[in-house]
Amino acid sequence: MRKIQEVLRLKFEVGLSARQVAISLQVGRASVGEYLNRFAASGLTWPSALTDAELQRHLFPPPPAVPSDQRPVPDWVHVHAELRRPGVTLALLWQEYRLAHPQGFQYSWFCEHYRLWAAKIDVVMRQEHRAGEKLFVDYAGQTAAVIDQRTGEIRQAQIFVAVLGASSYTFAEATWSQKLPDWLGSHARCFAFFGGTTQILVPDNLRSGVTKAHRYEPDINPSYRDLAEHYGVAVLPARSRKPKDKAKVEVGVQVVERWILAVLRNRQFFSLGELNTAIALLVDRLNQKPFKKLPGSRRSAFEGIDQPALQALPEHPYVYAEWKKVRVHIDYHVEVDGHYYSVPYQLVKHQLEVRLTAKTVECFHANQRVASHLRSLHKGRHTTQTEHMPKSHREHAEWTPQRLIH
Repeated sequence: MRKIQEVLRLKFEVGLSARQVAISLQVGRASVGEYLNRFAASGLTWPSALTDAELQRHLFPPPPAVPSDQRPVPDWVHVHAELRRPGVTLALLWQEYRLAHPQGFQYSWFCEHYRLWAAKIDVVMRQEHRAGEKLFVDYAGQTAAVIDQRTGEIRQAQIFVAVLGASSYTFAEATWSQKLPDWLGSHARCFAFFGGTTQILVPDNLRSGVTKAHRYEPDINPSYRDLAEHYGVAVLPARSRKPKDKAKVEVGVQVVERWILAVLRNRQFFSLGELNTAIALLVDRLNQKPFKKLPGSRRSAFEGIDQPALQALPEHPYVYAEWKKVRVHIDYHVEVDGHYYSVPYQLVKHQLEVRLTAKTVECFHANQRVASHLRSLHKGRHTTQTEHMPKSHREHAEWTPQRLIH
């Protein structure tokens, strides 16, 4: 405190500059400047009759005393929910908190206590996923038995599970396999269940979805890519050896196994439809079940967070398509399931990608469609379009017995 008096004396009585005062007293120039600025702002004059302690209180008044128990504690549930919305950060929420409560806690306290609060809730809720951003998909490790009434044979149905990132809203259904048609069909029914699509799909490295697992650049199955393009979503497979990438769906699978499959363990089912009816009822019950450590349920969180942010479903329904690589034969036809379809003759010996649906066959070269045919089930037969033929072949095909006579 005595140093403040000396700064003021050297300045006003001796007439030293702020720089000279700092050198003389071995005090930082910034400190000298602060003392002089505070003295000027205080309205005091020099020489001052104040004691050192009184001068200290005038220049450095203590902040208004606000008992900590009177400071409003932020609503951490609200903070946690808002963080899932696009673009919302802790800094923004703290600014809004301070606007409402000017005497509230500082930013560092706000961040520290939010993290302490978040650490106490379940890991599935602690992850901060943006509204409508991600859908996590996988199969449960457990299966469900379905009995063939005619033969008594027992088949094990696979359980597809999908969990929305922000709300944990869950979808589950049974299919006969994990093969591509079932895998993609479950996605289509899942999107219909949610009434929209997320921006990103996060599958595990399942072969139906990812043909080649790679830490940075996994190969997405072309049929899966086709589905993603139809729905306008991006596929970002969970990275190998990155547990956090799969935490949401792994917890979702555990929940489905505990609250659905375990409940059904003693029931007998005689068709896949019967099993899925039972699963749907329990999925609805699961989504309405209150959270343990947060207010509301998966359904209320979905309605308040994820649902408003979902992308609209496409106008036309998804049609399953299988992709194959084929090579063009010397007769400018490609063989697909035993039938032969023509393509432009210039592509002889080139490799093409073929997109197969139940009704159509489309051929692509360098990502451009070069031929399209109605699908035929007649094996060993040919479907040929004249525009695919070379000129000499077209002319030959145009010759008929009648033309020869004339």
